[in-house]
Amino acid sequence: MNALLPQQPQDARTAQITKLAVMAVGGQGGGVLTGWIEMLARAQGHDVQATSVAGVAQRTGATIYCIEMTPKTERQPIFALAPSAGDVDILIAAEMMEVGRAVLRGFVTPDRTTLIGSTHRALAVSEKTVPGDGIANADEVQAAAEIAAQRLILADMEALAVAQGSVISATLFGALAASATLPFPRDAFEDAIRRSGKGVEASLRAFAAGFDAAMQGEAVIEAPPKAAPQVSGPLDKLADWQKLADRIERMPQPAQAMALAGLRKVVDFQDCSYGAAYLDRLDHIIAMDSARSGWQLSIEAAKYVANAMAYDDIIRVADIKTRGPRFDRIRDEMGAAPDQVMQLTEYFHPRAEEIAGLLPASLGKRIEGNPKAMARLDRWFGKGRRLRTDSLPAFALLHILGGLKSYRLKTRRHAVEMVHLDLWLDRSLACLNADYALSVELLKCRRLIKGYSDTHARGLTKFDTVMNAAELLKGRDDAAKWIARLREAALQDPEGKALSGALETVRSFT
Repeated sequence: MNALLPQQPQDARTAQITKLAVMAVGGQGGGVLTGWIEMLARAQGHDVQATSVAGVAQRTGATIYCIEMTPKTERQPIFALAPSAGDVDILIAAEMMEVGRAVLRGFVTPDRTTLIGSTHRALAVSEKTVPGDGIANADEVQAAAEIAAQRLILADMEALAVAQGSVISATLFGALAASATLPFPRDAFEDAIRRSGKGVEASLRAFAAGFDAAMQGEAVIEAPPKAAPQVSGPLDKLADWQKLADRIERMPQPAQAMALAGLRKVVDFQDCSYGAAYLDRLDHIIAMDSARSGWQLSIEAAKYVANAMAYDDIIRVADIKTRGPRFDRIRDEMGAAPDQVMQLTEYFHPRAEEIAGLLPASLGKRIEGNPKAMARLDRWFGKGRRLRTDSLPAFALLHILGGLKSYRLKTRRHAVEMVHLDLWLDRSLACLNADYALSVELLKCRRLIKGYSDTHARGLTKFDTVMNAAELLKGRDDAAKWIARLREAALQDPEGKALSGALETVRSFT
């Protein structure tokens, strides 16, 4: 039995210490924000200490910064090196799941903590590795924060910052100023930004946006409409593209947007002739559809036939990894300055199947049927390799591989993919007249196949499992619903445990 101990009186000197914690993911400027707060406190006659504890519990670079301050006196204060549960006055979280992590760790308490957070998401590794939609529910986090915090200030600080050409640390600093939890005027906060001397004007604009959002409630940031990607190339190729685009204009209006997106993907994967083959397949399915069901079959076919035709082979992977925009994006994400050298290492782990699939169709088929030849390929290529694509030899190798589009249609992999595509469409459309909804759900099962190497093999196994389950469910009124449930179960975990359980349920009543 636990006895309740009498509450100890709080030391008056300890009570004068204001304790802040900043929780930020790498690249979000948590260190910059901490530096501003520290500079602000010192300028306002406070003793202050700032520490940081780096960790990788949720994702690479998640760091907790601890700032403690108190009015300067003749006596030297003793500050803590890290925040403690139940002992934080102000908690600033630079992302919604960091808000949740702060609540779970007990840093946020209803008797004292002002919680300032951003509602945007930076996905954790655990969310990205789920085969389907692994994004955590931000609404549940907000509900918990509303209970846990004495005062809660939430807004999309990331969008506010980007709209002002700045970064999230500036908007969070503005929200901190607006919260009035620190005894400093707004001008003092802005002076701290000015003294930093970097990106001052943009940071001040973002500071003001964060201040206003905290004072008025969450601002609605309307993202500018995305411009349609511009198609560029030689005039004769552009003429071929326009002919394909004109064909889409003659399709049912609800399917046109998805068909255009699919066409872009397929042409980017191969060429306009391949795009024409995509539209031929789509026209065949549209002819079987009707407006009575909102052209749902055609819309799903436009999406998943394109995905099936633009499969991930070694040629595509090499092509994507050597594109200029990708290097620009990585440099941007890493915050590399123009005069800084960036080293980029790619990891490849192809199976023997990927190597055989790169060979001419007939030769690849013979090798796939020869266990000794496959074992030899696995010994030669099965070990993971790291290639530095910032070096000329590795980049040239991948660039040459990525340029083999004209050869791709002769490979074993392409032959296998086209046979699989035809079988999938035949099986999906076979029940169209009897069960339209089931046909739609079977088309959606193509979502289970993605990636290459081991990822592709696991997805293919799940795909076959769900498609085969359709035979068990044939004739049932709820067949479409069960296929949808099986597909969602397959997307829950890489190992397929949820799918196995759902399949056992189906077998129990069929």
